[in-house]
Amino acid sequence: MRRGHCILSHGFESGPDATKVTALAQAAERLGWSTERPDYTDLDARRQVSEVGDVPARLQRLLDIAGAAAAAGNGPLVLAGSSLGAYVSALASLQVPVRGLFLMVPPLRMGPMPALDAAPVPTSVVHAWHDELIPAAGVIEWARARSARLLLVDDSHRLTAHVDTTARAFAELLESL
Repeated sequence: MRRGHCILSHGFESGPDATKVTALAQAAERLGWSTERPDYTDLDARRQVSEVGDVPARLQRLLDIAGAAAAAGNGPLVLAGSSLGAYVSALASLQVPVRGLFLMVPPLRMGPMPALDAAPVPTSVVHAWHDELIPAAGVIEWARARSARLLLVDDSHRLTAHVDTTARAFAELLESL
């Protein structure tokens, strides 16, 4: 029996088969959740829009996919993402009903886009103490203000040394729903 549906958004200059979103998909599927991994690589290649591609189009693509999943009756929806994928997942949660959020190394700002915000749903954040792009202090404060579950690891922005730890944290979030 399917427990719900997870949409897993990769980070900038990554892809739907990236190590972290693949590990999250495997963790979710073991627990009976269906998963979907949108491909944003075409939008990320639009460097003329910004240094990190077409962020508004990325957000819209996620909203379209999440809306279709909700309309299909796939059960409770959980959004998860890494870096830019976390950013658009959080913003999408303000427009599409979600049961939970899982954010890995979320940026607090993306140029002219709104500051990071999210629906008041169960939220887990994994961040790196030594993130070279997004200082941990701001993410700690963001998570504190929302009473989000926060896991800080001894790693850099890519979380390469903590893929399994991150997948376990995602599984814990899903089990708590």
